[in-house]
Amino acid sequence: TPTNPLMNITDIAALSVIAKEAGALLCVDNTFASPYLQNPLDLGADLVMHSATKYLGGHSDVIQGCLMMNSSELREQLYFIQKSCGAVPGPQDCFLVLRGIKTLHVRMQRHCENGRQVAHFLRSHPKVGKVYWCGFEDHPNYEIARKQMSDFGGMMSFTLKDDNVDTAKKFLSSTKVFALAESLGGVESLVNHPASMTHASIPREERIKNGLTDSLIRLSVGIEDVEDLIEDLQQAIG
Repeated sequence: TPTNPLMNITDIAALSVIAKEAGALLCVDNTFASPYLQNPLDLGADLVMHSATKYLGGHSDVIQGCLMMNSSELREQLYFIQKSCGAVPGPQDCFLVLRGIKTLHVRMQRHCENGRQVAHFLRSHPKVGKVYWCGFEDHPNYEIARKQMSDFGGMMSFTLKDDNVDTAKKFLSSTKVFALAESLGGVESLVNHPASMTHASIPREERIKNGLTDSLIRLSVGIEDVEDLIEDLQQAIG
C-alpha cells in the first residue's frame, strides 16, 4: 500500500487487528511509500518488504529486495531460508543501497513536492480522464492515507479521455523528460503503460474489470525541475 498501479490504500492498523484475531502474519509491501512516508511495523504489521531497487536505492542502478521485522524468532526462520537458498546480495549491491538511503529523506521530499504539482496539473488537463493519486481529498482512501502516511509520494496513474492503446502509446513515444520503463522510485521520472507492460499478462477483460483501462498510464515522478516535468507532459498529451 499504495497499490500498483491504481494507488489504493489499505488500512494497515485495521488489517493488523484482523490478522492477529485469525492467528495470521501481516506482511506489507511498502515499496511505493518508502520508510520515509510510512512505517508499517509501527502500525501492527509483522513483516515489511521493499524492492530496494526503487526508492531505497534511488538511482536505478541496483537490484535488491529486503524484509524487515520486529520478531527475532521470525528473523531467524527467514535467515535460515536465505542462507539455504543462497539469496544473499553482493557487497557492491549493499553499498549502493546504503548510499541511497543516505539521501532518502531529501529525495522523498522532492518526490512529494513534484508529485503534488504534477497530480494537480493532470487533473486540470482537458484531455485527461481520471487521475489516481492518494493525496486528493476526494480519493476514496484519503483519510486512511493521511492517517498512516506523512505525505503522499510521487507515484500516480492517469487515464486519457481518448481511452485506447494507440493514444496511450502516442503519449509514451512523445515524452522527452519522462523515460519509458517498468521501474520506479529513481531520481529520474519514468512513465509506464500497464496494459502493454507490467500487467500485459492479465487478460484484457479481467484487466478492464479491475480498472486497468487501455489508456491507463503510471508515472514515477522524479526530482527534476517540476516545470520541466509539467511542460513535458503538456506537449506529450497535446
